[in-house]
Amino acid sequence: MKSDKVSEQTTKRLSIYLRCLNELAAAGQVSVSSEACAKRFGLNSAQIRKDLANFGEFGHRGVGYNVSALREHLIRILGLDRQHSVGIIGAGRLGTALADYYRVLDSNFAVAALFDNDKDKIGKKVGDIEIFDIKNFAAVAKRDNIEVAVIAVPAGEAQATIEIIDKTGISAVMNFAPVRLRASAHIKLKSVDMTTTLESLSYFLANDSQ
Repeated sequence: MKSDKVSEQTTKRLSIYLRCLNELAAAGQVSVSSEACAKRFGLNSAQIRKDLANFGEFGHRGVGYNVSALREHLIRILGLDRQHSVGIIGAGRLGTALADYYRVLDSNFAVAALFDNDKDKIGKKVGDIEIFDIKNFAAVAKRDNIEVAVIAVPAGEAQATIEIIDKTGISAVMNFAPVRLRASAHIKLKSVDMTTTLESLSYFLANDSQ
């Protein structure tokens, strides 16, 4: 396996392949070729074969891939064969909306706790998810084995928030604050800038008739 050399773009495509395989499995399909999969889902067959080759030989010439077996392989490769505990920092509109979303989503990511510095919010719940004081983040993260931290705080508080996370040893962070953060080398930081995305869409709307 050459997983230590696999790019982030490849892992993103593996997630797309898994979604496609889930659809095929739900339809009762037993096998699929890379060409048929690419044609059905608008993918690139050569890219599919190249990406999968990073992790072994899964297909058979003239037969293709066994949908169920390949699906199980990708689940293990992506680490989705076990539950991941998530902590959301920021119990405002975005943070509580994310908690609600993941609470009803059938996935391997479960929100264990919310955190905030607002005394009026601390101790309350979003569904069955309790809001804790951010001062207790390290203790709760250790207790609940939180592996993924989500930053949903105002931009001005985001850098201090990732520094709090850094002290716990958590290495996977998703940032929704519209600001570039400085993180330690051990942290894999993914930022989701909804404002930039919407402004980009706005450009195309404004220039659609030109």
